[in-house]
Amino acid sequence: MLITIFILIVLFFSIVIHEIAHGSVAFSLGDPTAKESGRLTLNPLKHIDPVGTIFLPLILLILTFGKGPIFGWAKPVPINPYNFRDQKWGMFKVSIAGPLTNFLIALIFGLLIRIFILPNPLFIFFSIIAVYNFAWGIFNLVPIPPLDGSHILFTILPRKFSDFKFSLQRYGLFILLIFIFFGLDWIFRLSELFYTLISGRPFII
Repeated sequence: MLITIFILIVLFFSIVIHEIAHGSVAFSLGDPTAKESGRLTLNPLKHIDPVGTIFLPLILLILTFGKGPIFGWAKPVPINPYNFRDQKWGMFKVSIAGPLTNFLIALIFGLLIRIFILPNPLFIFFSIIAVYNFAWGIFNLVPIPPLDGSHILFTILPRKFSDFKFSLQRYGLFILLIFIFFGLDWIFRLSELFYTLISGRPFII
């Protein structure tokens, strides 16, 4: 139960930091929307989404009998791309900032595990931080709307793929729900592989 609580806390704050990264890069590009909305804060109450933060994690917790994987999301940070000084690549920069921030967090904690001999409770906590940040970063790079990967894809796709873009946006939520329930195992296997490569330790909790 204690490990499950750790996972939920780590997951939530990993998602919050991910969203803050989006808003911060948007602000640096000239869009004050997230800042004016009070979303560039670690205050969890500002980021709670009833479905993604509460309902989905609880459902996954029940369906997996507390063994996971447990996943969810926070309320997306509001962005107005028309305010960006860089209209061509602004959305790409904002979208990729979230996953890169999660990868950076995972890298830091993975290296701490590799470099230092940690007491077991701290080792477990750092392992959870690393694996779940890898997982959240990878998950968001999947090119399914409304995930960051779709914004990255749409930025680099030529205009001749506009019909494909429209279809993906239209059915994105349905595809995403299927992916959440059937593709998370692949996400976590990949994140555990990255964790092992960085930390030099298998992910065992």
